[in-house]
Amino acid sequence: MAKALFGHVGSAPDRRMLDEVTQLRAKVRALEFEITRLRAENDRLAAAESDQLIRLAEPALA
Repeated sequence: MAKALFGHVGSAPDRRMLDEVTQLRAKVRALEFEITRLRAENDRLAAAESDQLIRLAEPALA
């Protein structure tokens, strides 16, 4: 039993698994960057919309 556990724990990581982990980490970084970009765009649009609503709230001269 001990030999079986040692063989399992002591074995080198599979190259395919390492490649997949590397690819997944790259995808996570890309998605995190996209989230940051979308949040900044959302904040910009919300500020522009807020500014537009403030201008509309002023009474129009007739």
